[in-house]
Amino acid sequence: MHQPVEFGSGRLLVVAFEGWNDAGEAASGAARLLVDRLGLVEIAAVDPEVYYDYQFNRPTVVSGDDGVRRIEWPGAALLGPGGLRDDGEDAVTGPGAAVLHVLLGAEPARSWKSFASELIDAALAADIDGIVLLGAMLADAPHTRPLMVFASSENPDVRASLGVERSSYEGPIGILTVLADQAERAGIPTVTLWASVPHYVHNAPSPKAVLALLAKLEELTGLSIPRGSLEVDAAAWEAGVDALAADDEEMAGYIEQLERARDAVDAPEASGEAIAKEFERYLRRRGDQRGDEPWRPRDGI
Repeated sequence: MHQPVEFGSGRLLVVAFEGWNDAGEAASGAARLLVDRLGLVEIAAVDPEVYYDYQFNRPTVVSGDDGVRRIEWPGAALLGPGGLRDDGEDAVTGPGAAVLHVLLGAEPARSWKSFASELIDAALAADIDGIVLLGAMLADAPHTRPLMVFASSENPDVRASLGVERSSYEGPIGILTVLADQAERAGIPTVTLWASVPHYVHNAPSPKAVLALLAKLEELTGLSIPRGSLEVDAAAWEAGVDALAADDEEMAGYIEQLERARDAVDAPEASGEAIAKEFERYLRRRGDQRGDEPWRPRDGI
């Protein structure tokens, strides 16, 4: 059995899934950046025929550098060291960087228990000591403020070590929660990071949310992760939303309302409990999203 570790030592696994857990493609974007910077290669993968509905997660056809077209199937893979690692100024450095692993894929359509068990078995075979799960949700968050990242863990040793909360959320869940549960049962400690993505710009990737997740990951692990063009991309994303709001008085007024609410939470007198409760509200609403226009307030706001 693995013992709880300090996150920032040992062999860590960063997990991200496309789909329900990945608003603004923030979690998968952060994971892909790590894969590229570290030159990770596939060391284990699930059989997509078992877990995916191809009418929901359709295969895609792509052309390689050699001009040959091939089909890429939805799936999930555990990636580890073994490829061409970036040792230049864009290298990921810090404790455990040389043995960092990433699990990346699409949320499965069926057999979640078997899916999670198979991947946790692969993590055990790779001697993983701790898991950081990345997620992103649509939230009542203003794009003009730093995007919040809520860290939680079901493991009491991890909570004591990192000073994070235990989530009190009850409601619909994604594959991240199932994987965390299976990992803890197998003796691998976990911590989950959820970034809030403004719901009124949910149709576009959010580089600002990717930055928020990477910053929190660095804080908890001691890693140093070069941002590349992400900061420029995030500024451009924010400027683009500003331009949309400038042409829409109702949208601008709604954003101002969100800014006032966020500033109240960020005020020095706001307690940690109040901030945690605010994020729990985001989590609950994540389970009840509707297909409104991207910027439209939902009932009860």
